[in-house]
Amino acid sequence: MASKRQQTMAKMQREQRVREKRAEKALKKQAVIDARNAPPVDDTVDETADDTAAADDAAVEDLNLAP
Repeated sequence: MASKRQQTMAKMQREQRVREKRAEKALKKQAVIDARNAPPVDDTVDETADDTAAADDAAVEDLNLAP
């Protein structure tokens, strides 16, 4: 009866790194696919954001008026 050769720790570690690298690559690939299939981003200007920025600018100007 032939005996099996025991697998070395170095070989097991190399194989584990290969499996992890393949898994990372698959995740990156899936992220690209998801980004392509994502709904388009709405680039319209939000009117409420402009009002808030104007109020912040006015508050800063009030602070700068101190003698």
